[in-house]
Amino acid sequence: MSRLAVEEFTDEYLRSPNAIDIARLLRIGKDRGFPRMLSSLDCMHWKWKNCPTTWAGQYTGRSGSPTIILEAVADYDLWIWHAYFGLPGTNNDIDVLEASHLFANVAQGIAPPAHNVIQGKE
Repeated sequence: MSRLAVEEFTDEYLRSPNAIDIARLLRIGKDRGFPRMLSSLDCMHWKWKNCPTTWAGQYTGRSGSPTIILEAVADYDLWIWHAYFGLPGTNNDIDVLEASHLFANVAQGIAPPAHNVIQGKE
């Protein structure tokens, strides 16, 4: 089933945004009062109710119960452009961001171009 889903949906849904998508997202952001904003990034901690006992220690952080961490980038209509699940031991947002392919792609120059201005500095 998973192979069929990948084959069926890769071209439209399981891909990074292309130039047309980026232009659309920038236009939507500008229309909504957020010029130069493509989408938003968030890290979430989901409680893992049925975590196997043998793994619980690896996935338990400050909350005291096992959680799975998801980093996601979604646009205004909830199209998810990027998702990354943290590995065992990465129980905080910084660790997830450091392991994420999203920022690795930006650092390697293979991410879509994005120019930001914060307090007048590019």
